[in-house]
Amino acid sequence: SSSSSSSNGNSRGAASALWRRWSSHAASSPAGSGGTVANGAAAEAAAARGGRVKTAGVSFTLPHALTMSESLSAGVPYHLRRQLVWWIGGTAAWVYTMVVLGGVTRLTRSGLSMTDWKFTGERPPLTDEHWQEEFAKYKLSPEFKKLHPNMTLEDFKFIFWMEYAHRMWGRLLGVAFVVPAAYFAARGAINQALAKRLGLLFTMGGTQGLVGWWMVRSGLDEPTEEWQAPRVSPYRLAAHLVSAFTIFAALAWTAMDLSAPTPAVRNMGQAASIATSLARRVTLPFAALVAVTATSGAFVAGMDAGRAFNTFPFMGGQWVPEEYWDLWDRGYGFRNFFENTAAVQFDHRLLAGLTTCGVGALWAFLRLSPSVAAVPHRAKLAMDLVAAITVAQATLGIWTLLEMVPPHLGSAHQANALNLFIAVLWTLHALRPSMPGPRAASLSRFVTPAAVTGVLGIGLAVTTNN
Repeated sequence: SSSSSSSNGNSRGAASALWRRWSSHAASSPAGSGGTVANGAAAEAAAARGGRVKTAGVSFTLPHALTMSESLSAGVPYHLRRQLVWWIGGTAAWVYTMVVLGGVTRLTRSGLSMTDWKFTGERPPLTDEHWQEEFAKYKLSPEFKKLHPNMTLEDFKFIFWMEYAHRMWGRLLGVAFVVPAAYFAARGAINQALAKRLGLLFTMGGTQGLVGWWMVRSGLDEPTEEWQAPRVSPYRLAAHLVSAFTIFAALAWTAMDLSAPTPAVRNMGQAASIATSLARRVTLPFAALVAVTATSGAFVAGMDAGRAFNTFPFMGGQWVPEEYWDLWDRGYGFRNFFENTAAVQFDHRLLAGLTTCGVGALWAFLRLSPSVAAVPHRAKLAMDLVAAITVAQATLGIWTLLEMVPPHLGSAHQANALNLFIAVLWTLHALRPSMPGPRAASLSRFVTPAAVTGVLGIGLAVTTNN
């Protein structure tokens, strides 16, 4: 019995050694090494079924299944993996600029200047006759009639070009995604797991265009109340912004997965695993709070609430403004929290304050608590970045409010929200477990199909709903 146990232990040790040898070979093989890619594909398949892989003429059982992040680059030569990181990271940066440009478009009140939309794109007006035609369409909109009845053609050209640039920048992003994807596929650098992830990202990007038009279309209808200013639905604007944040997060996370596929804690011992697990459990609720705060900011933008109550810390001379329950008292119910300017701004202030305090507490915990002293160093560096960005975001938010949301400060505040978002993602990525739990591993195979189904469902809903 002891002999059998020793033999099994030696086999597992040999398998681990072979796995390390294969991993090193996969990471460092020169371009054009077909064996590496084949072995990587075999390893990916074996990991998916918890089975065996054959490399260097030896068949052995993998010592552990591949994590989702490791499966994205399984079998991909190191130099191609680095190129993938630059491409997907660059695409995430492009989405970042899209969000910033969208914010500037909104803050300059340019988003409703184009009253129609084509999936393949629109030709810009280049002659005086075509400009007059576009201007005539805009003159029929509620925004022109109620807010800009004295607008000149030259004024219209500015807001038109802002919206046109935002739309075309998004379409160019699609090209910048598809063309490199085809190149990497031809080079054999996209395995099955990465192909699924890229398919999801492409679907999300295409749907985002539909959501954007769905949002704009709501601002072309006459307001339901006489006192309301023409604007897009705050619910649809929030959906559009949250969708953009989600695409940005998915791209950034994929780039991080490809850049650092192996969890940092894997080879750091049991103490580090326990500390990392604790830190992750504490960090996840904070990450959810950041997401909720960003969503509430979308409703502030949708209601133009930042141009009211331009004092701090009081609102109308009080901690809680008298108008907080106005719509509730008028029978709007829970819509009060999303359509009442006073309630929307107060809730965002409250959530931002909780986020700032939470960051301070989390930073102190990760930096000073002995119970998490063994977490990976990169997680602590990421948390330092989160703390610094949060201070900047709180300062920007107050400054923007006091100045009544000028475009340069409003867009900077929105851009810094993305900075905070990616810093939190980096922290969570650095706190990944060595291996996912059995339940997470079993559910992971359904994540991409479920996400694609959900995104397609959203696309269908927005194309059939006015």
